[in-house]
Amino acid sequence: MTDLTSHNPEYGTFHGDIVALLDAARRAAARSVNALMTGTYWEIGRRIVEFDQGGAGRAGYGQALLKRLSADLSARFGRGFGTDNLEQMRLFYLAYPPDRISETLSRKLPAKPVSEKSGTLSRKLSLEQLASVFPLSWSHYVHLVRRTRSVEEREFYEGEALRGGWSVRQLDRQIATQYYTRALLSKNKRAMLEKGSRPQASDSVTPDEAIKDPYVLEFLDLKDEYSESQLEEALIHRLEDFLLELGGDFTFVGRQRRLRIGESWFRVDLLFFHRRLRCLVIIDLKLTELNHADVGQMHMYCNYAREHWMLPGENPPVGLILCARTNAAVARYALEGLSNKVLAAEYQTVLPDEKLLADELVKTRRELEARGLARPSDPQTHE
Repeated sequence: MTDLTSHNPEYGTFHGDIVALLDAARRAAARSVNALMTGTYWEIGRRIVEFDQGGAGRAGYGQALLKRLSADLSARFGRGFGTDNLEQMRLFYLAYPPDRISETLSRKLPAKPVSEKSGTLSRKLSLEQLASVFPLSWSHYVHLVRRTRSVEEREFYEGEALRGGWSVRQLDRQIATQYYTRALLSKNKRAMLEKGSRPQASDSVTPDEAIKDPYVLEFLDLKDEYSESQLEEALIHRLEDFLLELGGDFTFVGRQRRLRIGESWFRVDLLFFHRRLRCLVIIDLKLTELNHADVGQMHMYCNYAREHWMLPGENPPVGLILCARTNAAVARYALEGLSNKVLAAEYQTVLPDEKLLADELVKTRRELEARGLARPSDPQTHE
């Protein structure tokens, strides 16, 4: 059947207009969700601070409150309400107090100025009104609150981000490179600001990335898929089956398990529990050559899992890095940090042989390539 559109010179413009429309809609949806989310989190922060003041005289009351609230909200709403997240909401409210909200709304609504009496400001405002106060995304405010060292520095970055339409990546880069300090020390501040505000190629965020921001997904209680290629997805699925077929020791826990350390998000491809060793096994697949950064990252995962995922009575978690290159495969266990050498030796005895795992990677990749899921010459990347 002939494709009639291939001979229509106007189709390219028609298609491009629809793509632009969908991109704009996705960006608008992300902005709308972020505004509502930010207003909601400010209000949660306010309530935490006000409730916490009632226990100000009791040692450790604030941390106990966050733990109790985290457990209750997580049971009701799922992800997004860990103690770190709730603490971030509390800090956000403290960084943007009611008097500042009042000033902002007064500028927006001059005919109906909002005044705060007896701490009742936020009770007079709807979430939509609160959302209008915060033009940046929640991810922007997380960086602004956590990573700036003074009110002046935070206000500088906030103002520049608004004027320049900075993405979160650009804000992160500017803070990391001490843009505020360099601007203060510069003799030609205007030139410095003009040059420094120019975005780089790595700063851009696609509409898909804006929609799939981890904070947005948590707020909407949506699932997120992170696999970047058919090959990676197929390899992970096959490895899951392979480990379960090795015997009854491996118990599947989850895939693409996400974790947040500071302001950065990470994910592990597979998470198992080993019944005989009584420990979590964290598995990360790399489609590029194994390097020292991958090993360091796995140790970071293990430390995080030890603190946040390990249950009483369990042994420390172990990491397994699988490198699935086109012409070779490598499997490496991360055993450093275990409580004693005897335990490390037991892990090495009980866990599957690294060569066995590497051989399975090679075999599986060849089978997938033969089925057309990927060609050996295709460059593959993994974030």
